[in-house]
Amino acid sequence: MRPSVEGDTAQPASRRERLRAELERDALAAARKLIASEGVEALRLSAVAREVGVTPPALYRYFEGKAGLTLAVYEAVTRDFVAIVASVAGALDPEDFRGQLYAATRAVLDWSVANPGEFDLLMGAGYARLVASGRHVDQVLVRELGGLFGQTFVQLWRRGILSYPSEEALEPHLRAQVAAYRRLMGHDYPVGVAMVMITCWRQIYGLLCMAVYGHLASSFDDYLPLFENMMDDLLALCGVPRER
Repeated sequence: MRPSVEGDTAQPASRRERLRAELERDALAAARKLIASEGVEALRLSAVAREVGVTPPALYRYFEGKAGLTLAVYEAVTRDFVAIVASVAGALDPEDFRGQLYAATRAVLDWSVANPGEFDLLMGAGYARLVASGRHVDQVLVRELGGLFGQTFVQLWRRGILSYPSEEALEPHLRAQVAAYRRLMGHDYPVGVAMVMITCWRQIYGLLCMAVYGHLASSFDDYLPLFENMMDDLLALCGVPRER
């Protein structure tokens, strides 16, 4: 039994609240199972409702429709994905910036290849359909994953390791876009630092899509050599090149 604490006014959850929490947990688990086994296209309220033993209208009301369920799954997948990447990077020496960037990026690649259905929801065609519903969900991934990588970029910037373009060097429209991207990540560094980050990401994202969707697999059946080559370039760009 938890000892009473003076001033502790927390009330135990009601039965209804517990049931709602259980339904949410079970529905998200069922939805993720569907995505993993059959792809984002299989995510239907009726299928999830059948799996958790409720009627589709009940699930519809709880999640405010399929878009609401998809958004909840998106957020849950993002949290788990970022936690895995953070755990891998956090196991390294906090002064090992090169190692952190490499390990975190490799964790992103490994997770994406191992979870193609969930990758599709976060960054592929499933994401595009979610955006078409009017949900600006990219802010979730930018804030969580970009914020995680941003912690290392903050240290590279503060220590004068990272070279980055001045704001004036960026075309005005691009500068405004990169500034918006930086605000979402919640870090206080120059816009040029965020420009280096998005420059890295556009290369990483391209390789992720190649690996997950099997683009050019007839030539690149193993994407690790291409990954290693990319990381050589990106680590050098970030001011922490690998030793030859």
